[in-house]
Amino acid sequence: MGVTKQVIAQSESEAKPSVNHFNGTLTATSNGISIIPFFSLGRPAFLFDLSLGGERLSFDPMLRFGMDGKPWSFVFWWRYKIIKNEKFTLTAGAHPAFLFQEREIIVDGKPKNVLVANRFLAWEIAPTYKISPRSSLGLYFLNGNGINPYPPDHTYFLGMTWTLSDLPIGESLRFKMTPQFYYLKVDENDGIYGTSTFTLTKNNFPIGLQSTMNQKIKSGIEGNDFVWNISLIYNFANEYRKQ
Repeated sequence: MGVTKQVIAQSESEAKPSVNHFNGTLTATSNGISIIPFFSLGRPAFLFDLSLGGERLSFDPMLRFGMDGKPWSFVFWWRYKIIKNEKFTLTAGAHPAFLFQEREIIVDGKPKNVLVANRFLAWEIAPTYKISPRSSLGLYFLNGNGINPYPPDHTYFLGMTWTLSDLPIGESLRFKMTPQFYYLKVDENDGIYGTSTFTLTKNNFPIGLQSTMNQKIKSGIEGNDFVWNISLIYNFANEYRKQ
């Protein structure tokens, strides 16, 4: 009888409930800025960043729309935490993506603007080291490949990020900043840039303010030298445990 109780107690202690999550950030911004900050929509946008999954594997779709309702980009990330402990995390991910652009075509001899979906496949690797509860350093590498009959064909991104989070301002406000320097190569052209995202939130309140700024340091890629936005964000997070 005593042996039976011991076996039951051991099996119950080992059977830890699995934890699943459904988190997200909904953003209304003055200028839609991509995961690679050099690329932007150039006009106001709605961003939907969602995450559904467990402690290691997650599905993280990123849906972007112009405020006129036209789609900008759909990115369907699958991510897996290869290493996950208190100090160090190594995440790998891959996705198909669709970037929507208006193109002029000739229909019945007349020019007409149509919305075309450009297709991409990409993968990422992201190691992160936690220096303290409020500070971490990370590297981020992304390789994107176009599967369209026109460029860009290959994109390479390598960034180094310092994250400072949960910095107190007064009794109820919290500040977060993520400065980053990165190298970007698009086909035969490349460049070096600096960017940072600043976030201001209030304790126990889901709405916050956010701004991203991107500055060209040296680049042969055509585009704006400076890009920025101001955004209103809404965060939500839910956890589910299966016994």
